[in-house]
Amino acid sequence: MSISNNINYTVGLGKEAFQMARRAFLKSFCGVQGRFFLKRAPGCRRHRVIKMWKKTVNIRRVIVIVLDSVGVGWMPDAKDFGDEGANTLGHIAEHMGGLHVPYMQKMGLGNIIPIKGVPPVKNPTAAWGIMMEASGSKDTMAGHWEMMGLIVDKPFPTFPDGFPDEMMEKFYQASGVTRALGNIAISGTTIIAELGEEHMKTGIPIVYTSADSVFQIAVHEEVIPLEKLYKMCEQARKVCDEYQVGRVIARPFVGEKGNFTRTANRRDFPMPPPGETALDVLKKNGFPVTGIGKIEDIFASQGLTRAIHTKSNNLGMESLMEELSITTRGLIFVNLVDFDMLYGHRNDVKGYAKALEDFDIGLGELLPRLQEDDVLILTADHGCDPAYPTTDHTREYVPLLVYPQHLEPVDLGTRKTFADIGVTILEMFGIPHTFPGTGFF
Repeated sequence: MSISNNINYTVGLGKEAFQMARRAFLKSFCGVQGRFFLKRAPGCRRHRVIKMWKKTVNIRRVIVIVLDSVGVGWMPDAKDFGDEGANTLGHIAEHMGGLHVPYMQKMGLGNIIPIKGVPPVKNPTAAWGIMMEASGSKDTMAGHWEMMGLIVDKPFPTFPDGFPDEMMEKFYQASGVTRALGNIAISGTTIIAELGEEHMKTGIPIVYTSADSVFQIAVHEEVIPLEKLYKMCEQARKVCDEYQVGRVIARPFVGEKGNFTRTANRRDFPMPPPGETALDVLKKNGFPVTGIGKIEDIFASQGLTRAIHTKSNNLGMESLMEELSITTRGLIFVNLVDFDMLYGHRNDVKGYAKALEDFDIGLGELLPRLQEDDVLILTADHGCDPAYPTTDHTREYVPLLVYPQHLEPVDLGTRKTFADIGVTILEMFGIPHTFPGTGFF
């Protein structure tokens, strides 16, 4: 039996690292079950061997939960995005005097960055690390696409001065709308506060954008029915395709002057992924791929075999619990959007903190439901620091927690791209691929 058949090591492995691998192999061959992988030590061309698995397990199901906008500190290029100093998770904990998230703490959340109230643990139950975004964006869609192997080299276009007249004229012709209120870059809650009353009097929809590549249409649900709003967005999507706008978003609201509130009937109309993703590859290879939350919207249903559209974090977690008894293999991909939509964009530190603590309670209910051949990955897609002087997304590292029951705690380091997630999933399922990124194991 050759060592190379039992230990995976990289081409060009140095003599010292090879000897370490050999000793590790002999130890496992003498009766200690385990698999080993080689991880590049920081600042070193050689590799070190880390024991990852307590025993050999064939992974049947992977659950990825994206905590939308839960960033963990500004990236080196954050200054280019105007986000230097942002730290979503760190600032929330600091402002609240600490967070109480015992289940994520046990997994190793406090081992990633200093978080007030969440100290590091000596023996985490999960592997931990952080990830950099390789895409030139801080958009939800770009972040999720990158996780599944599709890196967006050029950022989606933004419109800080509003949409050009030519584009708006095409929207009017396609949708049958004669004109729109707004057409500026502004916070959604601010614009409905300023123009909501005029919209209710005139019936004219509100169009606006933000720092992201979005074309947003806000209407009062009692003035323009949801079906008409969604149809309007479908027509806007056709126009936005010409301009490579990332998303068209329906933003319905209710209430009266001074008390307008956006509802959970938001719907995204994204540009379809311009290339193949790991979701497509999984689907082609016969693996079920379930999207929960706005995953369906983000990927325009591409690569999914089943989609469950939910309107809140709680409903997303409830749907995940139900799906565990239905989908026994393949990928379950979950987006929990409340962190971003309800709290990050509204600079609501207290609400964001409570949402994190509520999720942790749900996580405590989820973990006992996982099987031995399951892998759970917790991460995020960007930041949206509610304590930062902006209501927009922030260019941040994102957390990474990887939990199989049979995994030894290990520092996964700083990953160079979110694409490492998709690569890891495909490799765990034994599917060949050509995606960028490096698998965890």
